[in-house]
Amino acid sequence: MLLLFFGLVSFGLEEGFIDDYYKLNLFLICINIILATSLNIINGMTGQFSIGHAGFMAIGAYGSAIMTMKLGYPFPVGILVGALAAAIVGVLVGMPTLRLKGDYLAIATLGFGEIIRVIILNIEYVGGAAGLNGISQYTSWEWIFFLTVATVLIIKNFMTSTHGRACIAIRENEIAAETMGIDITRYKVIAFTMGAFFAGIAGSLHAHYFYTIQPTTFGFMKSFDILVFVVLGGLGSLTGSVISAIGLTILSAFLQEYAELRMVIYSLLLVIVMLVRPQGLMGTAEFSFAGMRRLYERLTGKGRGTGNDTAVG
Repeated sequence: MLLLFFGLVSFGLEEGFIDDYYKLNLFLICINIILATSLNIINGMTGQFSIGHAGFMAIGAYGSAIMTMKLGYPFPVGILVGALAAAIVGVLVGMPTLRLKGDYLAIATLGFGEIIRVIILNIEYVGGAAGLNGISQYTSWEWIFFLTVATVLIIKNFMTSTHGRACIAIRENEIAAETMGIDITRYKVIAFTMGAFFAGIAGSLHAHYFYTIQPTTFGFMKSFDILVFVVLGGLGSLTGSVISAIGLTILSAFLQEYAELRMVIYSLLLVIVMLVRPQGLMGTAEFSFAGMRRLYERLTGKGRGTGNDTAVG
């Protein structure tokens, strides 16, 4: 199905059926999926409360732009260096701050995001407040599609691995997890580093699609946007993060002419979801074909019919 979707979109782009407006929003959806799923590792799987994700995105964006624009390296090297730089900073920030919990961690990560933005703002080598302009547009449909799919698959495999289960155990009950011998700080740092790495990839794709990047692009409101994706989709659900990233990006495109109302609508949406479904759209559930089949059988009654027949037989 993914290959079919990739082929159809590639055909639409080549033949001009998908114009620049739809292409822009399609690319934004992919970047937001990477950001939402990467923050979901930290906030959803491990139960931390980080609100400085835009800082890692900024490191990836500026790191890759410097590599391609100023140092002349190819785009893949730029992506790798940007992502690794974000991951290294994730480790450096994560080790001391992940001993904090709840509101204290949220404040620390918020401060980290602002520190990154202010540092970039005062470095003339990367353009200061004006930012970097004239970045080559290397982000193509092929790059963004395969990196988005790879990100989701890697995170999904991590969730179902022993290490992912350890992170989920920490989220469910930190004291019980520690009693079972799980190294809590180690797994928190791993989750934080993975989240930062993929946020760096998203930043690299963003920088090489929009030609220009500025410190204001990666401020608190960007971190808030990413947090909304995760909370709305359901903390701990990869499927929920993908669905909310797609839905809110499309909603944002419709509200382009009412930019001042966008955050009001976001806030109202969050309040409504928290009142009606506090666990988010998907809770901790994930999409699966087996689950879809069971839902279909339950709705149509075919499952009960099969069960009765078996029982009678």
